[in-house]
Amino acid sequence: MILVKIMPQPTLYILDDDQEYANLLVEFASGSGWNAIAEYDPVVFLEKDLSDVHVLVLDLNMPELDGIEVIRAIAEKKYKITLVLVSGFDARVLHSAQQLAEAHHIKVAASLTKPIPISEFVKVLASIELEEPSKDTPVEKEKFSAIELEHAIKNDELILYFQPQVNIQTGKLAGVEALVRWLHPEKGLIFPDQFINVAEKNNLIGALTERVLYLAVKQNKKWRDEGFNTIISVNISADDIISLNLPEKLKTLTEQYDVEARNIVIELTESAVMGELTAQLDVLNRLRMKGFSLSIDDFGTGYSSLSHLYQAPFTELKIDQIFIMRMLEDTEAMVIVKICIMLGQMLGMHIVAEGVETKEIYDILHGMNCDIAQGYYLSRPIPADELFEWAKLY
Repeated sequence: MILVKIMPQPTLYILDDDQEYANLLVEFASGSGWNAIAEYDPVVFLEKDLSDVHVLVLDLNMPELDGIEVIRAIAEKKYKITLVLVSGFDARVLHSAQQLAEAHHIKVAASLTKPIPISEFVKVLASIELEEPSKDTPVEKEKFSAIELEHAIKNDELILYFQPQVNIQTGKLAGVEALVRWLHPEKGLIFPDQFINVAEKNNLIGALTERVLYLAVKQNKKWRDEGFNTIISVNISADDIISLNLPEKLKTLTEQYDVEARNIVIELTESAVMGELTAQLDVLNRLRMKGFSLSIDDFGTGYSSLSHLYQAPFTELKIDQIFIMRMLEDTEAMVIVKICIMLGQMLGMHIVAEGVETKEIYDILHGMNCDIAQGYYLSRPIPADELFEWAKLY
């Protein structure tokens, strides 16, 4: 006798105070192979154990407890539930609700406007890739002390990986972004999200930045001696940008290794340029006067983007990857990308698109006359020796 293992149907809830409409969606979801259940009261729904729920079709507009409050409750309880957001209200609210859910690390399969075409609803359900339900129990990342990090900085345990940036119009290598890694003698390669906060909280960010700049300048010199001359972009923090001796230190470093200042681009995130304006403009202007280029990173996600462009002497604008990666399916993201490109060009800046992961996005950016692309479609961050070989293709 052959035993056939029958897989349980995935569970889907329709949470909508319109009972007739919820029952209709349940009928079509059941016909698509789901264990579909209608729930009309969000308070009752949230009292349930939702650890076995795979998908929730959530109406945002409910009188007693709205969909935004339901999203908040799901996030607080850390349930792994994929959402399909539904609303007959303002499309902008629906779009913003999706951003809220994703900010809570909740997956959103689709945002649909009422009345939902049934064919579209069934298509969305068929496209959902399920995660294992149950409460989220993330694996704890390794924790490092300030003493360990300080030892790493002083004992050459920091290394650089480089992500290529390609001129979209010519297809040639335009430069690279330097990304720091910690090559721990026992635990291997450690990414910056596990130690940058340690540096910031323990007054080590200045020493870390100095080390990264040293490694970048030294690598630029090495590459040039091998016949490979390119631009290297280096990220610096909010603390660094108010360090009044940074321009002189960096100029001394480049002169020591006979590296041209124009080969080093200093990148600052928008959040980094939200502090004490006087000191920042002092440092930024002296960096430019010494020949270094300045890039404003993650553009479009800050609180005073236009004032930053108006006040500071930036030469490059990097469009945040969240807009680039969503531009194909999100009309508003596409509009923001177009505006950023137009704005940067009108200000005489180079425009870099981060997060370019497909040829389709690359081709669209080409049609928009964007200058430079950076992302996994072109290359992941790679070690210096691999970058040298990769560059031979461009």
